[in-house]
Amino acid sequence: MDSEFIYHITTRSWWEAAQKEGKLSSPRFEEEGYIHCATAQQIPGVLERYFANQTDLVRLTLDKQKIQPPLVFELAANLNEVFPHVHGPINLDAVVEVTPL
Repeated sequence: MDSEFIYHITTRSWWEAAQKEGKLSSPRFEEEGYIHCATAQQIPGVLERYFANQTDLVRLTLDKQKIQPPLVFELAANLNEVFPHVHGPINLDAVVEVTPL
C-alpha cells in the first residue's frame, strides 16, 4: 500500500458524466457511502469479479496525495483483503491518467 496511486474502474460514460459534473462519484456511492478503488495488484481480481464481459471500461489512476475526501484502507470481509475506499466524491484533479480497458 505504499504506492502513490490507487485506481478506480468505471465505464467511459460514467467518466464523461463525472467530467461534466466536476467530480467523480459511483453508482453505489449513495448506498455504501464510499467509492471503491483498488491497488495495482487488485485490478485483475476486481475486473474478473465485478466487470466480467463488460466493455467500454476505463481505469482511472488517482494520485492519493490529491484526493480531498478521506481515503481509508478497509477490510472487505468477504474477500479478507484490504481495499482503498474514498469517502466522498473525488475531485477531478486527483485523476492523473485515464486508460481504456
